[in-house]
Amino acid sequence: MKTIVTLALLVVSLNLSAQTPEQKLKQSGIYLPQIPESLGSYADMVQTGNLVFLSGRGPLKADGKYITGKVGSELTTEEGYQAARLTAINQLAVLKRAFGSLDNIKRIVKVNGYVNTDDSFREQSKVMNGFSDLLIEVFGEQGRHARNSIGVYTLPQNMAVEAEMVVEMK
Repeated sequence: MKTIVTLALLVVSLNLSAQTPEQKLKQSGIYLPQIPESLGSYADMVQTGNLVFLSGRGPLKADGKYITGKVGSELTTEEGYQAARLTAINQLAVLKRAFGSLDNIKRIVKVNGYVNTDDSFREQSKVMNGFSDLLIEVFGEQGRHARNSIGVYTLPQNMAVEAEMVVEMK
């Protein structure tokens, strides 16, 4: 009986690890939104060789409004975490729009995270874990990346979080 249970767990774990990033998103109930093109004099992303550099994005909700405010005074650390998670979803939507699929992503290399805070807030890393945790959930170890978590006085549109990232393509 113990052997059967062990084999069953092995089969389940192999099936989970064989899932594509898009299958993992779907299984988690996460759907990538339609993302508007950049509004400024810059590109959403630039590819050089097999590296893709994504411009900063924020926590744009389905209603077209950002999650806004200063984390630590107007938003809790947990609300900031959720804003960072949404920001990661939006960055994945940019990649999907550009490449048609997330399956060609080899690894997430680097994330620079900016958290809109007042000068007494000290949990920027906890907030940006929302971004990082989502990428690890979707890509496994290939989603684990180098990261900066920086507190800033303000962000465009008063966004709670903004993040840019570097991705290696297959």
